[in-house]
Parts: sequence; C-alpha cells; structure tokens
Amino acid sequence: MAKLDLSLPYITPKLPGIGGAIRARPELFNVVEVPAYEPLGYGDHIYVNITKSGRTTRDTQIDMASLLGLRREDVGHAGLKDRHAISTQTFSILMPTDDPKDVSDLLESSLGVKVNWAKRHPKKLRSGHLKGNTFSITVTDLTDAPKTALQRAKKIQKAVAKLGIPNYFGTQRIGKDGCNVLDGFDLITGRYRERNRWLRRFLVSSYLSHLCNRYLAGRVESSNFSRIIRGDLAKKHDTGGVFTVEDAAVEQPRFDAGEISFTAPIYGYKMREAKYEVKEMEDAVFANAEVTLEQFRRIGADGTRRLGRLLPDVSVAPHDEGITLSFTLPAGGYATVILREFMKNDEEPETEVDTPDEDEEQD
Repeated sequence: MAKLDLSLPYITPKLPGIGGAIRARPELFNVVEVPAYEPLGYGDHIYVNITKSGRTTRDTQIDMASLLGLRREDVGHAGLKDRHAISTQTFSILMPTDDPKDVSDLLESSLGVKVNWAKRHPKKLRSGHLKGNTFSITVTDLTDAPKTALQRAKKIQKAVAKLGIPNYFGTQRIGKDGCNVLDGFDLITGRYRERNRWLRRFLVSSYLSHLCNRYLAGRVESSNFSRIIRGDLAKKHDTGGVFTVEDAAVEQPRFDAGEISFTAPIYGYKMREAKYEVKEMEDAVFANAEVTLEQFRRIGADGTRRLGRLLPDVSVAPHDEGITLSFTLPAGGYATVILREFMKNDEEPETEVDTPDEDEEQD
C-alpha cells in the first residue's frame, strides 16, 4: 500500500488557532445525547438515561448486564461515549417484569452512575438511534493570552457559521498514524484475518472512512467545498432526503442557506453514485485506493453516503481555565473535528473507539 496521506485541510487556514489541550479533567468535556425518539412508557425494555464519568459505554454495558444477570446483548445503546468525559446517554435493558425504579436504584448504588430517568419501551435501543450529541468542551493551556485566544476563537466561529466544516472522520476512527486504516486495508485485500466480528467491521469501516476523508480533503483543496456541483448527491438537512443535483445554479441558494449539503462517498459495492463531474471526482479517489469492488463485495462493504458538511452553531465563551466551545452535531459527527478547526494543533485525543456508522442515506 502506498504511503498514507492523513492530511486534512482546514476550512479557515488563514485564521490562527487557539492551541491548547482538551480533557484536562472530565468535567471540562461534557456530552449529552440527543435522542431520536422518546420511550413510550410501556414494553419489555427499560430505557435508563444515565450520567457517568470514568467509564466507557462498553464497560457500562458489560457491568449492567453482569449486575442484572443478563447477556450483554440484552443491554442496548445508541453510541459510544468517552471515559474521559462526563457523558449523559441512554441504555435499554431487556427486563419485562422488573420495576424500573428498583432497577434504577440498583444501578446507582452498584455502578456509581446517576440515573436521570427510567421508562419502558417496546424495542431495544440500537446503534445509531439518536439525532446527535450536544457538547460543551473547555480548551485549556491556550497558546496565547486569554483575551487574544478569545478574539481568535470568535473569528473562527464567524467563519465556521458561514462556511461550515468538512464532516471528516476523527482520529478515533482512523487511529493514531492511521493504524486502523492500515489494518482495514489488509483485511479488505486478504493480507490479514480477524476473527472478532466487531473489530473486523470496525477496521474495514476505518479504511472506508479514510477514503471518505480523502474525498472531502480534495473537495476543500480544489475550492469545491463551499459550492454545490451538478451531479452531487445532496442531502436535505430537515428531512434527510437525498437527491441528484441537475442544476447547480438553482440549488446553490439552498446550499448557502444551509438547507442542503453535498454528500460524500462511503465506498462499497452497493454505494449510490454521484453523476457527471462529481462522479469523476469520486472515481479518482477510488482509483488511488488499491482496492476493488469485488474485494468490497467479499468483505461485505455495501457502501453508503455521508453528509459532507457540518453546520454547527458554535458558541464561544471565556472560562477560568481557557475557552469553552459549545455545539450540537448530528449522529456520526466528531467533536474533535470541530475542535481542531479552532485549536489548529491536531492534538491526538485519547478516546474510546466508536462504532461503525449506520447508513445515513435516506430517500
């Protein structure tokens, strides 16, 4: 495999960053899930919304199952959260007859988590069943004086509000120095075998995420990030519907207004392709990938589309220890991608790996 290009161009390269570090303490990195739906109040599953720190989602899932005498797969969640944070998220527990309050009390007393509420629902909570996540993150150890850093952050904030940010996959998916990408490539090309089904799926997804990043990077570098192009598969932000752009001049005002954005390819043998010039751009990335559609078919990589542009409403506020950035991202978006645009030091985050995305395309 050729040398990996992991470079990700900034959308505001001429604006200096604030530097700094994140996760100095868990209370400086807060994340709250935004649910896709509310539990109905009846059913075999107890949905418990908890606030935790110092433990991963998988640790919590395993401990819940062990404590309650269940299989791990009887405990569901919508996405993974970092141990180095204060995170609020919902789990589902398959317990048709138990009192939700009794279960809540047991979880609080035994696991040291705070249960915010517990309600019943007919179905298990599964990966991707969330609208997104809301973050409040304090950047500490700033490069410059707080006043200067705040001014810099507000300039970036203003630019991001106008331009958006490429929906790159973060280091959590790619791995330090691209280690997950390399393993994924070896899996796809048959150089490496992995028995663990979850890890196999994750590593393949990491390689596909890298290709998506290369497409987005090329779009930024060719000055095509801030415009819609004929042939784009565009996504409606309000409904999630995806359509082919036939007349870019007609759709550009909707793009500028934040109503639609282009989508990026998650390559696979069933992926819905763009057309015209955009297809050529996507094909050029794939041509350099040293993999084939037949290999994708053999490994089970179907392919999908991913929202290409994030439009976060970032608020910037001074903090005694630095600067606090607050924003909400849709499911699949990475907080570290937003942070790197403001910090511009590409700090490697220590974080739990995340699950492969659910398909994002909706017709």
